Amino acid sequence: MNTVPAFAAAGVPRPFGDHLRHWRQHRRLSQMDLATLADISTRHLSFIETGRSLPSREMVLRLASRLDVPLRERNALLVAAGYAPMYRERPLDHPDLADARRAVDTILASHEPYPALAIDRHWNLVAANRMVPHLLAGADPALLSGPVNVLRLSLHPKGLAPAIVNLGQWRAHLFERLAQQIHATADDELVALRDELRGYPAPEGAQDVHLAGEHLGVAMPLRFRTPAGELSFISTTTIFGTAVDVTLQELALETFFPADAQTGAALRQLGEAA
Repeated sequence: MNTVPAFAAAGVPRPFGDHLRHWRQHRRLSQMDLATLADISTRHLSFIETGRSLPSREMVLRLASRLDVPLRERNALLVAAGYAPMYRERPLDHPDLADARRAVDTILASHEPYPALAIDRHWNLVAANRMVPHLLAGADPALLSGPVNVLRLSLHPKGLAPAIVNLGQWRAHLFERLAQQIHATADDELVALRDELRGYPAPEGAQDVHLAGEHLGVAMPLRFRTPAGELSFISTTTIFGTAVDVTLQELALETFFPADAQTGAALRQLGEAA
């Protein structure tokens, strides 16, 4: 039987020690492992986790670094320990992020006539170039209203799933990426999204699809039916590797390249028409 911690039931903020223990266990480290990484004694780490010792701000950041905690959660650790958050979070259209926004827009535009888009931590569409709408024809308008979730749009039976030729392979690829992201962030919203996506109808044999097969070559292709014919893509993901802003750290650029000459020619024709 699951019990709710007293501090949670009373609406009391979660103690720092509980936050720390959660991340240590999520990373599958023992107290001795983490103490060694942080260059402190196991006894001191135990005291911090149980609340018998209060960590300094420097110690909070050191432990967060050794645990590879994302910036958003580092702020939560600092607040739980009684310190002010260190990393700012601003919308991408904030004046202070104008240079970053211009960089994003430049990358997306310069990738034409090939599709490119920007997504946030939860796979919600932030920006896209002019080629992306060509791939969305036929999707249920309800999936294109409000925040557009790219994973939901891709795998929903009323979204793009019916147009994806290799849906079983692509579905397995997306679930693997989502699993890696959940491991890195321990984000409950991503867990809920994964559970929702698992409930969508899967193509026959999808459970038997493995990503380490000869069909992959060097990258997972996306084979897509369009009015211009079947298009085949390979994709790359770009992130801000030195970001010290929560929004920028969580932003990813997905750029698609033609996997064959036919796709390249079709996209160039679409680009000229656009």
